Amino acid sequence: MNQTSSPFAVLASSSRIAVVCSSWHKDIVEQARLALSDELQRLGWPAEALDFFELPGAFEIPLHALKLAQSGRYQAVIACGLVVDGGIYRHDFVASAVVDGLMRVQLDTGVPVFSAVLTPHQFHEHEEHRRYFTAHFVHKGREVAQACAHTLLALADTERRLALP
Repeated sequence: MNQTSSPFAVLASSSRIAVVCSSWHKDIVEQARLALSDELQRLGWPAEALDFFELPGAFEIPLHALKLAQSGRYQAVIACGLVVDGGIYRHDFVASAVVDGLMRVQLDTGVPVFSAVLTPHQFHEHEEHRRYFTAHFVHKGREVAQACAHTLLALADTERRLALP
């Protein structure tokens, strides 16, 4: 795609995006990171406009997202992670805390935060599930990149309209 004809070209040339990923099931989560990076670059963001941060797990993502959003350096934050049922009920609480925390960051800072933190109902460490979720994270990476790009464009338009007399 010719970047100069992209509706995102001007926006992409002047905005930075932070990507925060958990390292649990890193081989799977990495697929979302790679796919979203490729998609944002396809839409016009230069590779240098994307900063990547790795954290131990998903539970740590909201605090890191808050610090990044508060920094004023980023126009958006994208979170990627996989929260699985390890046989105890804890995963539901972790998933809820992460999503609620990310929404709070977004509302408190005014910086859009996007989630590709997934909590599958069933995940087992066998090859079939690993293969399925690896492919699924590629799809989710593209989706979250598209959501980010379109939201940033919509916010820029809203700010422009609000500035009009």
